[in-house]
Amino acid sequence: QLQLVESGGGLVQPGGSLRLSCAASRFTLDYYAIGWVRQAPGKEREGVSCISKTDGSTYYADSVKGRFTISRDNAKNTVYLQMNSLKPEDTAVYYCAATRLCEYEYEYWGQGTQVTVSS
Repeated sequence: QLQLVESGGGLVQPGGSLRLSCAASRFTLDYYAIGWVRQAPGKEREGVSCISKTDGSTYYADSVKGRFTISRDNAKNTVYLQMNSLKPEDTAVYYCAATRLCEYEYEYWGQGTQVTVSS
């Protein structure tokens, strides 16, 4: 079974940047579209971004467009989420997840990493 491990979360001031990493084990990420989903306290999960397994097409929620960038390094079996111009409303637990296509529901999930944006 595919296992995903996130890293890179932490505390950052508004306007700052973080880069999250999603590393896979047991299977190569080449076979999957990989997405980032976040959940803030008391709120529903929100799909943030997804990158396809084929042509590298990327998708972003309107709330993060122009600030977040998703990328993948297949040689390192890792997907990244570069987050710039962070806002307090970006505070959440961020999960990476895998699926066949970005349009499908996610099948595999990581354990999550906390991102806190606060002064």
